[in-house]
Amino acid sequence: MSAKSAAGGSADQSSFDSSNARVIQHADDPRIVDFRSLTDVHLRSLREPEHGLFIAEGELVLERALRAGHVVRSILVDERRIPTAEKLLAEHGQSAPIYYADLSVLEDITGFHVHRGVLASVHRPRPLTAAQVMSASRRVVIIEDVNNHTNLGSVFRSAAALGMDGILLSPTCVDPLYRRCVRVSMGQVFAVPYARLDPWPDALGQVRDAGFSLMALTPDDSAISLRELPDRARVRPALVVGAEGPGLTMSALSSADYRVRVPMHHAVDSLNVAVTVAIACYELGPT
Repeated sequence: MSAKSAAGGSADQSSFDSSNARVIQHADDPRIVDFRSLTDVHLRSLREPEHGLFIAEGELVLERALRAGHVVRSILVDERRIPTAEKLLAEHGQSAPIYYADLSVLEDITGFHVHRGVLASVHRPRPLTAAQVMSASRRVVIIEDVNNHTNLGSVFRSAAALGMDGILLSPTCVDPLYRRCVRVSMGQVFAVPYARLDPWPDALGQVRDAGFSLMALTPDDSAISLRELPDRARVRPALVVGAEGPGLTMSALSSADYRVRVPMHHAVDSLNVAVTVAIACYELGPT
């Protein structure tokens, strides 16, 4: 047993020698550079794409990354989670160094309280093209200028749960593999294929040429209700949504085949973008 004993005491050092686990005693240890300063958005945005890595946080997210075939580079855990990390790697036929540290050291390394106890540095997959995503999809969500990681993660989770086949992102959308986005999606960024749609918004024409009906979601009262969409628009729907606040740009709106809205009451003028996507995906997803 490589972590705490069944009786609840700490395992002695010899019990760790038989596993992949290696102790980290200081935050400046060069072996865990991938995990440093995870709260620094600018630093993570530079480091992760540059080195072809992303961070998976939590046992469930790591399991879903492994299930999707992503390759782990290293794992950082609190001592109690060593067996969990070893088990997950073994179940998916992978091996990687496992580092462990006290919770206080983990917090010094990452910059936050690691209450999920498991962090993994994972190699990024080769990016898909928009054409690849569209060719394998019947229903897609297209996202313009969403720069909030929580919102994007929620969109991926809803799209996966409600039967969308792919997601296309404008070039200015945030990285779906940023740690917070992955965490909020509960690992569903690994379940829904996605790609950048570029040049924007001209490439929306490629979506229409692929046989999709472009429907721009807007709170504008002149737009038709989602429920009023004709059957022909439901065959291969492409939902186009914009950032919370500004919504879709006029260029994106003008590229759509339909402008659609979610009917609202009590003088509510808009919904969170992730909520809007969930409603639209439910309406237009598979029955």
